Order: sequence, then structure tokens, then C-alpha cells
Amino acid sequence: MSWLFGLNKGQSGAPPDAPVPPAPPPPPAGGSGSGSGDRPKDKWSNFDPTGLERAAQAAKELDRSRHAKDALDLARMQEQTVQLEHQTRIKEYEAAVEQLKGDQIRIQADERRKTLNEETKQHQSRAQYQDKLARQRYDEQLRQQQLLNEENLRKQEESVQKQEAMRRATVEHEMELRHKNEMLRVEAESKARARVERENADIIREQIRLKAAEHRQTVLESIRTAGAVFGEGFRAFISDWDKVTATVAGLSLLAVGVYSARNATAVAGRYIEARLGKPSLVRETSRFTVVEALKHPIKMAKRLKSKPQDALEGVVLCPTLEERVRDIAIATRNTRQNRGLYRNILMYGPPGTGKTLFAKKLAMHSGMDYAIMTGGDVAPMGRDGVTAMHKVFDWAGTSGRGLLLFVDEADAFLRKRSSERISEDLRATLNAFLYRTGEQSKKFMLVLASNQPEQFDWAINDRIDEIVNFMLPGLEERERLVRLYFDRYVLEPATGGRQRLKLAQFDYGLKCSEIAKRVEGMSGREISKLAVAWQAAAYSSEDGVLTEAMIDARVDDAVRQHRQKMDWLHGEGVLDNEGRPFPAKGSAPPLKAQEVLRPLQEVPSDQSKPDGTPV
Repeated sequence: MSWLFGLNKGQSGAPPDAPVPPAPPPPPAGGSGSGSGDRPKDKWSNFDPTGLERAAQAAKELDRSRHAKDALDLARMQEQTVQLEHQTRIKEYEAAVEQLKGDQIRIQADERRKTLNEETKQHQSRAQYQDKLARQRYDEQLRQQQLLNEENLRKQEESVQKQEAMRRATVEHEMELRHKNEMLRVEAESKARARVERENADIIREQIRLKAAEHRQTVLESIRTAGAVFGEGFRAFISDWDKVTATVAGLSLLAVGVYSARNATAVAGRYIEARLGKPSLVRETSRFTVVEALKHPIKMAKRLKSKPQDALEGVVLCPTLEERVRDIAIATRNTRQNRGLYRNILMYGPPGTGKTLFAKKLAMHSGMDYAIMTGGDVAPMGRDGVTAMHKVFDWAGTSGRGLLLFVDEADAFLRKRSSERISEDLRATLNAFLYRTGEQSKKFMLVLASNQPEQFDWAINDRIDEIVNFMLPGLEERERLVRLYFDRYVLEPATGGRQRLKLAQFDYGLKCSEIAKRVEGMSGREISKLAVAWQAAAYSSEDGVLTEAMIDARVDDAVRQHRQKMDWLHGEGVLDNEGRPFPAKGSAPPLKAQEVLRPLQEVPSDQSKPDGTPV
């Protein structure tokens, strides 16, 4: 019983295939359990048999116990459990072996696939190499063929050159032979002609003598006949006193007619040039010439039927300035109607603030013609400047409706004669201008525009009757300008239906107010260019739609460009920190209106300045 328990216990901790360890040697006789600690171990191994002895002792005690049967059942169940565990392990080992076989098959398949891939790569490499060799052979054949063709072409060219050289040599030889033959022929003909002339010299000399005698006789007879005829005629003319008187009177009338026709032609030419022709200094005018009337008869008829316009139509100014220029327009219109003396006006301020536009509107409002000239055209004319200036004023005096002469950039030639270094031709032209504008006229009205009025000569300031300062527009004026040009360049083309322009849906009035706040410091011309930029942005888009983002982008560009221009002006010293222009170098500070209109009694009585320069 104890042996079976011991066997079962020994097999419970080892697999079925494990070898059974040898049984321990029996204890020596007479020994007891108390001396087991001093018993030597097995000499064949390090196994300690004390555990078995204790197990045997426990088995004996179990045999004597009443629970021996239960212990055997429990041992049997443990043995069955161990057997099941061993079978489970065997199945696991078999499954592991099968998995190893499957892994081996998969590894073999992977190796075979890699082998196939390598073989494919080798075949591809071999095919590419063969193709490369074939291309190289083909390229080499082409190169050889090209070299062969070039060699053949070179040989053909050499052959052609040789043939051409032979042909040229043949032609030169033929020409040389022909020249020699020609020289021989000419020499033979010359010798033969000389020999003939020597042999016939007497006959030729006699012929020449006879021809000369005959010609002399003919000339003498002609002279005698002409003298006799003229002598008889003159004798008859002298003897008849009525014929002499008629001849003298006819010659006198002929001389008088030639002289009168020449002078009349000159007078008529000057009259036509003064009334119908446009002077060279005038850039733009509302007066129609005969040629323009013939070219545009309908436009001429509309112009004659047109009614006076509002002086401030399309012109946006601040309220105070608008009130002032409206008074000037009303006064100018009443002056024309009452045939009074026109007043001369000076308009100064930054460029693009509406000076030229107001001058045109002023002329149309008052029913006058307008003419625009620029000061930069005077200096290049040199000595002809005086004549051109007189032609301008002569032409202005022939206007039946009155002429508003607008001089833009007038400071270009109306500079100070005492401090400015100007040429004699420009000085003479300035004196001619001063002579023609010395008195107020009923025929023309002078309007000067300048960005630097402090550079004017004092005599020019004396001829100014009204000074108007065109300032940059404020917030309210900028908003009106933005709305005006937005309607003109965006809304009208978008609603007209004739152009490819569409407008996205947004609040136009609010957008115009925002833009007016952002374009602070910009002039009316810059705002109009901004509106044109909006129109161009719509035309350049694919669908032709002007969006709010496109408007904002153009406004940002315009503001950035305006700041850049202002930085340039500040850097050049043209503007101060407050945006006002500096006075020109070597000139007096800007004059106020009171100083400009100071009475002439402050000028010396000899009508000259203190430095001796005539006024």
C-alpha cells in the first residue's frame, strides 16, 4: 500500500515518459529515524533519501488510519488528472509540431517566392542589359551612318567647290581672252580711223570751213532782219503818243495790283489764323475751328443749342469753398451778360483737387469758351515764345462769346525774375504775358492754377483779383466723391446691360462710407482712379462679378500706394510733417491773400522793384 502511494506520488511530479529514479538503498540495520540526519548521502548522486523515508513513515501512518481508502481514491483521482494533463501536453506537442510543419511549409513557400522574384529580377536585368546593348549597337550604327553621310557630304562639297573653281577659272579665262580680243579690235579700228582721217584731212577741213561760213552768213542775216523789224516798231511806237501813255499806265496798274494782292493775302491770312486757327500753345479748347465744324457738324449744332450748365455739376468741394466758387461763377456769368470786365483768378492747392474741372465748368456755366494751356510748353519754344504768346491773346480776343484762358502749372514760366535763374527768352515771354494782361479785359478771363503759388513773380500777383485755395477733401466730401464715382464707373455699367460687368449683393451705401474713412488724405483724382480700378477688377475676373472682397483689395492697394507717395514727398522735403508744401529753395515763404493783394502803392513810383527789375 505504501509502495503504491509512494509510486503514485513519485509519478505525480514527472511526465509519463520520464525515467524512474532508482530506489534508495535501505537504511542500515539497527538504525532509527532519529539518526537519519547523520546518514551519508548516496554516493552515486546527490539525492537525499530522507524525504522518501518520511514519505514511507507517513504511508505507514496512513495505513493505520481509518481514512486510507479515501486517500487511495484521492490518489487515484490525482493520477487520472496527471494522466489527462500528460495527454493534453502530448496534444499540445503534436499541435506545436504541426504548427512547426506549417511554418516550415510557409517558410519554404516564402523562400520559393523570393527565389522566383530574384529570378524575375535577374531576367529583367538581363533583358534590360540586352536592350541597352541593342540600343548602344543601334546608336553606334547611327553614329557610323552619320559620320559616313557627313564624309559623303564633305566630299560632295569639295567636288562642287572644285567644279565651281574650275568654272570660275574658265569664265575668267574666257573674259580675259574676250578682253584681249576687244582691245585688239579697238586698237585696229583706232589705227584704221586715224589712217582714214589722215588721208581725208583736207576734205574734212574744207567741209568745216564751208559750214562755218554758212552759219555766219545766216546769223548776220537774222540780226539785220531783227534790227530792222524792232527799229521800225520802236520808231512807230515813239511817234504814237497814245500808245506810250497806255503802256505806262498798264505797267503802273500791274505793279499796284501785285503789291495790293500780296498785302491783302497777308492780312487775310493773319485774320483767318487769329479767328479760325488754334494757337500752338493751346492744348484744349471748346472753340470749334472750320475744319472741326466740317468734320463734326452734328456736334457743332448740339454745342450751339446747348444751355449753360451748373458750375458745380460733378464737382465736390467743402461747403465754404463751394459757396465761394459758386459766387465766382454767378459773378462771371453776369459779367459776360452785362459785357463787363472779367476778374482774374488764382487757384492753388494739391494736384487732383478739381481746379481744371472747375475751370471748364465755370466757362460752360457762364456761356464762355475755354482754352487750356500749360506752363511747361512755353520754355521749350525759346525765341518763338513771345510770338506764340501774342498769338494766344490775339486769338482769345476774337472770341465772340468770351474766352476763359486756363493756365495749368502756371509757375513753370511765371517765376520771379529777380530771384529765379531764367533764360532771356523765357524772360521776354513773361514780359509779353505781363504786357497782354496789364489791364482787365472784356474779351478773356485769366485763370491760373499752381501747386506752388509762392514762386510767382510779383507782377503776376498784382494781376490776380481772386485767390481760391482748393484743399484736399474732408470725410463728407470723400464720401460724396466715392458715391459719385461708384455710380459712374460701377453701377451705371452694371445696370446698363451693354458691358460685361456685374455687381455682387452687399450694402453699397455702407461700403462707400467705410471706403471714405479709409482713403483719408487722398484727392478727388485718386478716388476716381480707385473707382476705375474697381471696374478693371470686374472686367479682369472670369465671371465679371465685382465682389466686396475685390473692392477692399483695391482700396488697400490704393491706400498703400498713397502712403508711399507721401513718404517720397516727405523724404524729398516737398511736404512738412503736417502735409503742407515747403517753400521752394531761394524763394520767399508762402504769401497770404492779404499780402498777395497788397496795393501797388508799396511798389516804388518808378514802376520798378527795389532791385531795378521792371514790373
